[in-house]
Amino acid sequence: MLKLYSRLFIVLFLITSCASTKKAKFEDYVFKTKIEEQKYQIAYDKSLKLWGFPYTEENVKTSFGTAHVIISGPKNGKDLVLLHGMDASSTMWYPNIKVLAKNHRIYAIDFIMEPNKSHLTAKPLSSEEIVILYNEIFSYYKLKKFDIIGASRGGWIATLLAAQKPNSIDKIVLLSPAQTFKFIDKMGKTTSALMLKLFPSEKKFSKTLSTFSTHPEKISPVYKRQFYLANKYAKSNSSLLKMHPFSDKELESIKNPVLVLIGDNDVINSEESLERAQKYLANSKTKIIKDAGHFLTIDQPKITNDAVINFLE
Repeated sequence: MLKLYSRLFIVLFLITSCASTKKAKFEDYVFKTKIEEQKYQIAYDKSLKLWGFPYTEENVKTSFGTAHVIISGPKNGKDLVLLHGMDASSTMWYPNIKVLAKNHRIYAIDFIMEPNKSHLTAKPLSSEEIVILYNEIFSYYKLKKFDIIGASRGGWIATLLAAQKPNSIDKIVLLSPAQTFKFIDKMGKTTSALMLKLFPSEKKFSKTLSTFSTHPEKISPVYKRQFYLANKYAKSNSSLLKMHPFSDKELESIKNPVLVLIGDNDVINSEESLERAQKYLANSKTKIIKDAGHFLTIDQPKITNDAVINFLE
């Protein structure tokens, strides 16, 4: 069944990709047109105001383009890197930032191959190049012994970085990490997200939110608009297909303290994910958040924030 869905994704991705290349001369890995990119950026800026906490924005030049980083929190706080979920951008941390930035120096990095404020100037990156990209950003900010939180795809990236030796990561928090311990748990239920990406509409978007969140009503209308435009305006992205669960050996190589949180209604993970984390991550803690789906930071922000802070501090 997994192969069937993967093949379907590839076929539909190729169809939509070919169609998009016939439109405009506008060259961009993520957005279809310049106007659509500008509309999305306006929505991004509006969502960022939801942080309600002082921040600065910086663009860091890398070997693969410009990485957009949002910095917040006390300069003398322990460094904490935030890696957002797929198409969510760094603005997704608005329900959590006040708690996370109270005692930590935050570096929220927009993933360079998704709709946000980072800009890819190279070809789509391999896993090895993703590691190089983030290490360049870490070196730019001289980050040493820093903590890292990754949500969904960001959790996969955090695990990828932690499996590299050497690295400068201390504690790791994985919030419903996608494709990290196992392939998507309920593939059939996630087809709404696939169809939304390929054929975006308000109706499909609402269905997708209801699939991934137990409390979609908690999502700010401002952020919801940005998230929808990310799916409506961005080109189809097949990079999810390159995200394979990590091997036993790769997981065993991670000796860092790791906290893994998933929702009890998560369509991406299940107890099997936590069992594998407990078995192969030498220094791990796991927890199931009740009345929560894949969007832990939205569905149960206080419980998630408390669990994360207790682990980090």
